[in-house]
Amino acid sequence: MSTPIPKRTSWLRLPIGTPEHFRWLRGLVAAVLVLNLLDAIFTTLWVSAGLATEANPMMAELLRNRPLLFMLGKLVLVGGGSYLLWMRRRRPLAVVAIVVAFLCYYVVLLRHLGFLGEVLAHL
Repeated sequence: MSTPIPKRTSWLRLPIGTPEHFRWLRGLVAAVLVLNLLDAIFTTLWVSAGLATEANPMMAELLRNRPLLFMLGKLVLVGGGSYLLWMRRRRPLAVVAIVVAFLCYYVVLLRHLGFLGEVLAHL
C-alpha cells in the first residue's frame, strides 16, 4: 500500500478569507490610504518649492494649476481603487494587488523621506 504524494500546487489552494487574513488586509488597505495622502502632501511640497516635478503629465497640470484638486483627485482615485480591491478581497489576485500597492507606496514614502533628509542636510 502506498501513500499518496501531496500535490506541489497545494499552496495555490490556501484558504483566503479568514478573519485574521481580513484584519491584515484591512490594515494594508488603511496603510495604502495613509501612504497615498503622505505622497500627495510631499509631492505638493516638493513641486511647489521647485525641487521636483510630477511625472504624470495630467496630474502635473492639475498640481500646477489647482493643487487642492490634485490632492483630492489622488485621494479619490486611490481610495476608489482600494475600495474595489477590498470588495474583491476573497480573490487571490485582489490580495496580491493590495500587497503590491502597499509595497509601492511604502517605497515611495522611503524615497520622499530620503529626499527630505537631503533637503534638510543642505539647510
